[in-house]
Amino acid sequence: MTDARYERGMKTRREVLGNAHVDRAEAAKTGFDAPFQELIAVSAWGTVWASDGISRRERSMLTLALLAATGNFEEIPMHIRATARTGASQRDVLEAFQHVAIYAGVPRANHALKLARQTYADMEEEAKRD
Repeated sequence: MTDARYERGMKTRREVLGNAHVDRAEAAKTGFDAPFQELIAVSAWGTVWASDGISRRERSMLTLALLAATGNFEEIPMHIRATARTGASQRDVLEAFQHVAIYAGVPRANHALKLARQTYADMEEEAKRD
């Protein structure tokens, strides 16, 4: 695909998630899921994340809160890792999850915090090895 939004989306995706993550995702892409991968590259990364309407820090906080609030926990570690590139601090993430606790439920926020704690710990260990 050569669509400008696709190219912008892949650039933004790499800036937010890192080359290693995107390279792994691209290598795992098959003919079956390629249309879906193109959809998220254009819509999520080439449109929403590429917008300059709010900062990437704010987008990280919103994304993490929405993932937790809707119970979509699988992508929380990926987006916690992305905070190293978006500028969202651990305090920002805690504040976002506190909002989740009040507006969407303590169990969801509690599980999101557990995932965040583990991911931050993993990131610290990885940094020590590098």
